[in-house]
Amino acid sequence: MDDYPLNVHAIIRHAALYFGENEVVSRDVDGNIIRLTYRDTYDRVQRMASMLEGELGVRPGDRVGALGVNTHRYYELYYAVSGIGAVFVEMNFRLSPIEITHVANHSKVKVLFIDAPLLPQFKSIIPQFKHVEKVIVMGKVNETIELSGLKVYHYEDLIKSGSKYDFPLIDEKSACCACYTSGTTGMPKGVYYSHRSFVLHAMAIHQVFPMNPSDSLLQLVPLYHVNGWGMPFAATIVGSKLVFPGMWSINDLKPIIDLMINEGVTRSNGVPSVWISILNYLRSMNPKPRFNMKVVSGGSEPPVAMMRGLSEFGIEVIHAYGSTETSPLTHVYVIKPEVLNKLRSDDEYWSHRAKQGLPVFPMERKVVDEYGRDVPWDGKTPGELLERGPWAIREYFNDKRTFDSFYGEGFDIWWKSGNAVVIDEDGYMKIVDRLKDLIKSGGEWVSSVDMENYLMAHPVVYEATVIGVPNPRWGERPLAFVVLKPEYKDKNKDALRKELLDHLSSRFVKWQLPEILFVESIPKTSTGKFDKKVLREQYKDYFGKEKNSEI
Repeated sequence: MDDYPLNVHAIIRHAALYFGENEVVSRDVDGNIIRLTYRDTYDRVQRMASMLEGELGVRPGDRVGALGVNTHRYYELYYAVSGIGAVFVEMNFRLSPIEITHVANHSKVKVLFIDAPLLPQFKSIIPQFKHVEKVIVMGKVNETIELSGLKVYHYEDLIKSGSKYDFPLIDEKSACCACYTSGTTGMPKGVYYSHRSFVLHAMAIHQVFPMNPSDSLLQLVPLYHVNGWGMPFAATIVGSKLVFPGMWSINDLKPIIDLMINEGVTRSNGVPSVWISILNYLRSMNPKPRFNMKVVSGGSEPPVAMMRGLSEFGIEVIHAYGSTETSPLTHVYVIKPEVLNKLRSDDEYWSHRAKQGLPVFPMERKVVDEYGRDVPWDGKTPGELLERGPWAIREYFNDKRTFDSFYGEGFDIWWKSGNAVVIDEDGYMKIVDRLKDLIKSGGEWVSSVDMENYLMAHPVVYEATVIGVPNPRWGERPLAFVVLKPEYKDKNKDALRKELLDHLSSRFVKWQLPEILFVESIPKTSTGKFDKKVLREQYKDYFGKEKNSEI
């Protein structure tokens, strides 16, 4: 039955049929805990699908957008919207108003779902969404909402009015959802995922991050960020308990730690900045909790000090790599026995675990130099990573930048990642830098990623990032931004600076050493990565025409 379609809605139907009593736990936008089962959730999905098609007038191919956090409602929309043949547009509410408006208008969102607490933030720009006809508010509200003549509904009212819905079989190559890149250059680019790619990706996660009905997944990665990395859907396939954290902040992690403890969490995901914050919170607790967790860290290379620290609390970090354009998973760190036997020290072992790892089947990669030639697997020669496979896109939606980011034709289309990587003799990939972030000082390349991670291995450092800044003598010089741990913020900065430079000297040669600035915080992108674009612009004249950095 090669023509039998893979459909997203089949995932929740399967869970309801065979793991119907397993829990879907959601910390709602008001902080209250809501407990559902997979059977309850499937019933709600059917009811919402019937209302989307009926009362809301959504037709196959229409775009339905959402501005919201990780709750059961956002999760339900993936199935309800795609299940009627429409396209669910995940709108990153941390983008700028101009970028969010671009996403809404470029994708032609017709119906908009929004969490109640976000209404004050977006009430003034929703009228600029040219194609939106109806707005559905998710969560409790205590007042009548008016939006410039748009018809406003409430999510739970629609659920109550909905009815059983028989999902049709849908062309698996049609779009089920869309995510827009965070716009590192120009406006965000539209990445559309098919039903087929979505389901295959969810199934493939179990190759390297297996889950079962006894597991409990805390979904920390925002669902609007590449479908939450696909993990809640992989968990649903096997009936794992789902835990959605609602609204939370790294400045107040108690709700997250409470969920980890109270819901018996065994699986989770997040970017390194989140895990660094969680680690520091756990260290402040007395008594200190103990977990039995495996967590995926992605977005940037995990600092070794972070992985080691979390392991003391029973939290094993697994490094995975991917991109919006690849759904996202393409690489994951797994240890091969022959590699383990070659690692002679604890330091070597942990350093090896920070690599991006090996490709996930059936994704393909190649690494090429500036002339398109394959680079050797020597762990030293950098090249650009190119990728293709069944859950990689072949173009951006209605965007001329496609021509700069892809090459090939037919089945032989490769996405150019823009990442400079090396491959070692065992096939493990390590990102050296973004091509645009590589620092060339005195004619030699310096990896900002390696320098950042070694800085964060020092006990006084909370966070650190490194950029290249124009320098009249050296072409570029590394400039490091360091956030100190609270207990070190009152120490002598000159002494700390010397201590950090001495620390770096054990790994980097003298000409590579950066100037170090101590800062209160480092700007981050909407997905939690260090925003080097902002820092490069702000500090582009740091060394000036007359100022030389003496080495």
